Amino acid sequence: MTETARIKDQLQRAFGGDAWYGNSLTEILAGVSAEKAVAHLFPNALSIWELVLHLTFTEEIMRRRIEGEQAAISGDEDFPKVSDPSEAAWQNALGNLRDSHEKLKCAIDKLENENLDEKLKIYDHSKYHLLHGLIQHLVYHAGQIALLKKFLNAKNDSEIA
Repeated sequence: MTETARIKDQLQRAFGGDAWYGNSLTEILAGVSAEKAVAHLFPNALSIWELVLHLTFTEEIMRRRIEGEQAAISGDEDFPKVSDPSEAAWQNALGNLRDSHEKLKCAIDKLENENLDEKLKIYDHSKYHLLHGLIQHLVYHAGQIALLKKFLNAKNDSEIA
């Protein structure tokens, strides 16, 4: 197995299943309603939905960087706010997350092992470093979402703020 295939495998395990440490992001998000996804449980903490939007944005930006763009983050792009708290909008957000993940996997498929050591334009790290960091980022936020979901499921629905 090539190194790029190993990286893609680890990314997919964290995202979609068979993760060594426990539930993947997709498994954690299963059964979360829009009402629960938009809830803010703690002051200055993001909601599940906001974390999903952040993960989607991050995968898009990192994919573009892997493909050679000088994609920069500006303003509130990195942590977008929920503008429509409907169930349809939540399902759309989850679909966008899946789509961004598939595009990222396609970008990884185009990489050769020798491309992994290439420095990214205007950034002081390699594609290898970026991809491993992206996996760690995904797992970090999946853990946050898992905790938020656990708290939300323990609360009475009428208490959700």
